[in-house]
Amino acid sequence: MIDRVEELFRRQARAWPQLAKGLAGLAQARTRTVRVDWFEVFIRHIPHRVGSTTAAVDRETIAKRPCFLCAGNLPPEEEGLEFGDFTIYCNPFPIVDRHLTIAHREHRMQRIANQIGTMLDLAATLPACFIIYNGPQCGASAPDHLHFQAGLRQLLPIVKETSGLTGIAAPNYARNVLILRGRDRSALIDRTERAIGLLAETTGEQPEPMVNIAAYEEAGEWTIFLFPRGKHRPEVFHTGELTVSPAAIDLCGIFVVPLARDFEVITGDAIAAIFREVTLDNDRFREVVAKLEREP
Repeated sequence: MIDRVEELFRRQARAWPQLAKGLAGLAQARTRTVRVDWFEVFIRHIPHRVGSTTAAVDRETIAKRPCFLCAGNLPPEEEGLEFGDFTIYCNPFPIVDRHLTIAHREHRMQRIANQIGTMLDLAATLPACFIIYNGPQCGASAPDHLHFQAGLRQLLPIVKETSGLTGIAAPNYARNVLILRGRDRSALIDRTERAIGLLAETTGEQPEPMVNIAAYEEAGEWTIFLFPRGKHRPEVFHTGELTVSPAAIDLCGIFVVPLARDFEVITGDAIAAIFREVTLDNDRFREVVAKLEREP
């Protein structure tokens, strides 16, 4: 599949002008690193992400526009690779190298229920990549169509920063995140679904708690980062102070800033404050962690 994805990018970059423009934009993206306590964040200025960052995802707006992930609404140049019930496409607005969108072939709501196995299978099939899921109320610009994203993971700070941790939570990490690992596919699916269920019980959010998820596979072991959310966007977005709206990739340490003015002024402390604001509060997070730790 890796070879087929590489060939897809080569073919699409030649035939699809929108993708060629996006790849050129990524090549010109500016990135700077800030250190906060013991971890790092890569701040990445990518102007072509402004549409996704500011996307209106309320029910009324979604109902008025055609679904841009349905096959019948895709640009004529766009093509993909089949993967079970999904199709793998090149993302024309990339944040990282080999950024992919993986869309279900049916038009159905963005829901993670019964799809953790798909994420693990994608991670095993694309071993150099991470796979992400953005919940419909916390980062998905197409909350009406089930999809994942993927991209090369070598830049993700969270992979290196949590590699030596043995617990299911990262201490003093500004953002609350559950870290679930395993070599047994079924057992890891069950544990992740249990965690999501506990989050739903704790927050009262149905049918799905607000979550962002990232997963990867290495040397036969899967790692899942499960970010429980407290809110969709930070207050600085609503006030206009900063045009930022963190989703899974941002929480993994590549913080997208589409406006140049924000790229110049945003600080590591400001990003840490945003992480704390949008992820689940400490009390409810600790409650979920305690319940998971008591289970075998």
